[in-house]
Amino acid sequence: MPCSWNSRAGAPRLVTASSGSPESAGRQAWQTDPALRPLFLMGPTASGKTGLAVELVRRGVGAIISVDSAQVYRGLDVGTAKPDAATLAEAPHRLLDIRDPAQGYSAAEFRRDALAAMDELAAAGQRPLLVGGTMLYFRALLHGLDPLPPADPEVRQRLEAEAAEQGWAALHTRLATADPESGRRIHPNDPQRIQRALEILETTGRPPSAWYAENAAEPLPVEPVKIAVAPGDRAELHRRIEARFHAMLEQGLVEEVAALRARSDLERDHPVLRMVGYRQVLAYLEGEVDQAAMVEQGIAATRQLARRQLTWLRREDGIHWLDPDRDDALEQTLKWLGADAIP
Repeated sequence: MPCSWNSRAGAPRLVTASSGSPESAGRQAWQTDPALRPLFLMGPTASGKTGLAVELVRRGVGAIISVDSAQVYRGLDVGTAKPDAATLAEAPHRLLDIRDPAQGYSAAEFRRDALAAMDELAAAGQRPLLVGGTMLYFRALLHGLDPLPPADPEVRQRLEAEAAEQGWAALHTRLATADPESGRRIHPNDPQRIQRALEILETTGRPPSAWYAENAAEPLPVEPVKIAVAPGDRAELHRRIEARFHAMLEQGLVEEVAALRARSDLERDHPVLRMVGYRQVLAYLEGEVDQAAMVEQGIAATRQLARRQLTWLRREDGIHWLDPDRDDALEQTLKWLGADAIP
């Protein structure tokens, strides 16, 4: 069934769940009912996304699904600006606190879980409000993910050993020789993607570019309402970031990182301890920097994160830009939701 309000040229086929199940009813609802059309409420860190989302819940617009790769972890509360208990009681967030920090959580798992949550909400007559700043997750949900062969720990370990001996530049040259397209697409200073591309090459015997071409991702079958929350004045965003980092320190960020550091199952290079804010506090606890440098570096790293988030948002089509400081921010959001819900 085509969706008359889908702005894509040529409506894609519906994504289906098991016929007759509540999930099936919910999935059909958010794909076909304009009033249940998903909202992507995106923006850089510290821009005010959560506050606006909670106001939408108060107005009965829908229910929140968190799109945050850090807030999925239990115990990472202060440094991820996780909503407090009072806020969560009023506006529950799905996909919050669903993993232990020692466990991994991939973009593919997020896409699966987010689609299930969207089905559940729509089946109950609630619009899915997908709120957060992890652009990789939004991209995975919106554009789909290429199905990839499983990881091979032995191959990865050998590639890491070769990189330690030869350097990642040499491995990038090897990749570019075997698969020129991947060599052009992947930067020589991106070891993670170089390693993954070589792993695919070795485990499948096929160039990664050919694999991607033959295993097309499945995009979201409807165009969501997309709103980017960002102060119009860059200096204001910087001020918010600085104020929030200082507030996190007052709320116990150092103690939170110390508790993670004390865990025997979290090595220093664990992804959780390399997150923005956590990495800088860990360096302070290790005695590598003093407190003043930790604060300066933490704020700088957060600003860099915000810059990357804004860069991604500017490349995305069909976004409504919203300054959270305007007096009618909520009313403007409601207008966009109403206008975009007209068949």
